[in-house]
Amino acid sequence: MPMKSALAITTVVLAVIAAWFVAAALMNASLQRDAYANAGRTDYSTQDFIADSLNMERPKLPAPHQVVSELYKLVFATAPTSKRSLVYHGAITLEETLIGFLIGAALGIGLAILIVSMQWLERSMMPWIVASQTVPIIALAPMIVVILNQFNITGVAPKAAIAAYLSFFPITVGMVKGFRSPDPLQLDLMRTYSATPLQTFLKLRAPASAPFFFASMKIGAAAALVGAVVAEVTKSEDGGLGARLLAGSYYGQTVQIWAALFAAAALSAALVGIIGLVGRATEHRMGLAP
Repeated sequence: MPMKSALAITTVVLAVIAAWFVAAALMNASLQRDAYANAGRTDYSTQDFIADSLNMERPKLPAPHQVVSELYKLVFATAPTSKRSLVYHGAITLEETLIGFLIGAALGIGLAILIVSMQWLERSMMPWIVASQTVPIIALAPMIVVILNQFNITGVAPKAAIAAYLSFFPITVGMVKGFRSPDPLQLDLMRTYSATPLQTFLKLRAPASAPFFFASMKIGAAAALVGAVVAEVTKSEDGGLGARLLAGSYYGQTVQIWAALFAAAALSAALVGIIGLVGRATEHRMGLAP
C-alpha cells in the first residue's frame, strides 16, 4: 500500500510539473515573439523558441526550474542575514505566525470551553464569531494596522493580531465539536458517578477532543500564516515573505514572486507536518490511534 501511494503521488506530481512546463511555454510565447522581433531575429527554430520562452528573465509564468533555481539562490546561496534571503524573511513571517497562532489558539480554546459550559453562549456568541470571518482580510488588515499604529503598536504585534484573527475561528469551531464529541451514554455514566462539571470536562470531554484539537491546530496554523503574509503585504517595510511578494510585483519579478510563494507554502507545510507528528504521537499514547 505505501508503494502504491508513493507511485500515485509521484504520478500526480510529474503530471503537474509537465502541465506547468506546457503552460509556461504557452503563456510566455507572445513575450518571446516580441523579444525576437525587437532583436530582429527570424532564424530561430521551434526548439530555440520553446527553450528561450522557458528561460525568460521576466516571464508571465516562470518555469519550474526557474523557481527552483531562485529558491536555491535565495535560500542556500544567500547569507541568512541578508535582506534578500528568503530565510531572513521567512524567519520574520514565522515569528508573526507563531505569536498569532498561539494567541488565536488560546482564544479559540477559551471560547470553545465557554460555549460548551454555557449553552446559551452558543446562540449569543457563535453568530458573531461566524460573522467576524465574513469581512475580507485584505480589507480588514490595513484597518487593524492603522488602528494599532495610532496606539504606537508597531512591528510584529499588528501582524500577529491579524494572524490570530484568522486562526481563532477554525480552532473555536473544531474544539466546540471536540468537547461535544463524547457519547451521551458516557456523559450519563459520569453523572451516575456524581462527577462535577469540571471532572467531566477533564476526564471525558478534554481527552475525547484530542483528534479535533490537532485537526483544528493544523487549520489554525495554516490560517495564521496566511494572515501574517497578508499583513506583511499591507505593511511591507518590516520584511517578511509578504513583503517579498509585494516587492516582486512592484518590479515585475515574477520568478521572485513564485519563489516567495513556494517558501510560504513550505513553511506552512512544515508547521502542519509538525503538528501532525505531535498529534499522531499523542493519539497513539492515548490509545486513540494504532
